[in-house]
Amino acid sequence: MSVGEEVRTEQARPQQSLGTAAARNLATTTKSVPQMQEISSRWLLRMLPWVDVQGGTYRVNRRLTYAVGDGRITFVKTGDRVEVIPAELGELPALRGYEDEEVLTELARRCTQREAAAGEIIASFGSRTDEVYLLAHGRVEKVGTGPYGDDQVLGVLADGAYFGDTALTSEDAIWEYTARADTACTLLVLTRDQVQQVAERSESLADHIRQQRTLPEQRTNKYGEKEVELAAGHSGEPDIPHTFVDYEPRPREYELSIAQTVLRIHSRVADLYNQPMNQTEQQLRLTVEALKERQEHELVNNREFGLLHNCEYDQRIQPHDGVPGPDDMDELLSRRRGTKMFLAHPRAIAAFGRELNKRGLVPETIDVGGNRIPTWRGVPIYPCNKIPVTPERTSSIIAMRLGEADQGVVGLRQSGIPDEIEPSLSVRFMGINEQAIIKYLVTAYYSAAVLVPDALGVLENVEIGRWR
Repeated sequence: MSVGEEVRTEQARPQQSLGTAAARNLATTTKSVPQMQEISSRWLLRMLPWVDVQGGTYRVNRRLTYAVGDGRITFVKTGDRVEVIPAELGELPALRGYEDEEVLTELARRCTQREAAAGEIIASFGSRTDEVYLLAHGRVEKVGTGPYGDDQVLGVLADGAYFGDTALTSEDAIWEYTARADTACTLLVLTRDQVQQVAERSESLADHIRQQRTLPEQRTNKYGEKEVELAAGHSGEPDIPHTFVDYEPRPREYELSIAQTVLRIHSRVADLYNQPMNQTEQQLRLTVEALKERQEHELVNNREFGLLHNCEYDQRIQPHDGVPGPDDMDELLSRRRGTKMFLAHPRAIAAFGRELNKRGLVPETIDVGGNRIPTWRGVPIYPCNKIPVTPERTSSIIAMRLGEADQGVVGLRQSGIPDEIEPSLSVRFMGINEQAIIKYLVTAYYSAAVLVPDALGVLENVEIGRWR
């Protein structure tokens, strides 16, 4: 028999049992609920203490603080040419509050670009300060002399920082440290002479700088808060000082932010395909999960209230060797009392683990809800994939003190909103349209507040791609 005849005989043979395709239509299969890759551990949402906010606004009252320009300066890069945005010069203490755009533009034009190689001395200790340096890119170390004559790194400056600003308000100022380029740096330099030349033609600038020079020195504590006058250790009957605690006249207010979406489900699906799983329920579950992922992303990255953007600049530090090492984590811890948690991208945690391996150190772990979480100095390091990783493969590590009682970081929400399924999260029925599509409005309200500046710190620009 040929092959063709054998195939025809097989096809002509009558079916003797139920086929698998037909049987599957009647079988009860074991199936999972719909799965979703986007769901993460969301440790920030889980560990952040939440405060119920009535009226949608949370006001943070603080003691009166005398602050000068502590911000960072933003630049515009065109090819290899770097320019400072004129209004950003107002971040310099001597120009804080000065708003004449035409004059600031003239000062920005007079800034000259300078490149510094790694290891180059930019300014030397003890020399006259007659130039302001604006650091557009790179890292600069502030080096001083230790008690035994050796060099000590007093701090590390990175993109957006400035130094030498006392040159604008004092002709007798000297460098109190040596500024040394740790990496190749791009700087903009503005000299005192250039500022004086502009001030000779601008009476408003001359008056502003003159006022800055003659401002009385405010009596403050080390945090910049107005000092409370006290007497201690006295004897006899001296006059005891009178005092009061002053508050900020315009305290910051945090308004609850919002994340929303409209979920659409066809009524035919909701009516006919609800067994064994409720289609509406599953659609809502996955939508809520996506909304929570967005909520955590906003708590980290939002420019108004996100943790990365609301950290004070004196609470931001740079790694001494680029990679996140134990010394850098210790420095981050030392900036605040009672740190309760670190938050880092998983790749940053892996980079920190490699540095520990090089030193032969093994971090302790703790059990949190059945998960083993690594710690440093007893403080857990929680993973958060919402912290950005730049194209240059750098990231940040966040340290926080938590809770209102400890003047820490708190999450904000409003419980009891209509159609609430979780605190501050609601699902509201919006009706059925002419195409028989059911609509639900899914809404989450949230924000975060930093009660005092040292409650939040960030180790910035940590390299996560170095393996040696």
